Amino acid sequence: MSTTQSERLRELLEPLVNSQGLDLEEIAVDSVGRKRVLRVVVDSDSGADLDQIADVSRGLSAKLDETDAMGEGEYTLEVGTPGAERPLSEHRHYVRAVDRLVKFQLAEGGELVARILKVDDEGLDLEVPGVKGRRPTSRRLGFPQIEKARVQVEFNRKDKKEEEA
Repeated sequence: MSTTQSERLRELLEPLVNSQGLDLEEIAVDSVGRKRVLRVVVDSDSGADLDQIADVSRGLSAKLDETDAMGEGEYTLEVGTPGAERPLSEHRHYVRAVDRLVKFQLAEGGELVARILKVDDEGLDLEVPGVKGRRPTSRRLGFPQIEKARVQVEFNRKDKKEEEA
């Protein structure tokens, strides 16, 4: 997909997504054999439920039908939310990941796995899990120190309510 088409699609679709109280996170056009698939990823601070996604999908479909933004030929529109192991690239992504375990690729090299406790304009306050019975430690990480970050899936983490009981 050319940058021009991507920018045009974003300009066309973002106001509609925003009007539904959601953020347009990603747009991708992929070719699957002879068919094209337009994937639109949306999110918000409180997440997006199936009704919101259905509403946005209908609105985007109608808007795309009114224009020639996708050109001639058939395509499939897929609207969804970021996956469980979403990459974090913007400030709002980090805010939404508070209390989540994240794997960081550090700009200086190396990796760090830690839980985000707090986010401000300069960076993150983290809790680094203890290893082999040791206590967790605190760490501050500035945004310039982060090369990449991705939320990690936790299968056996206790809910805060369970921990407090």
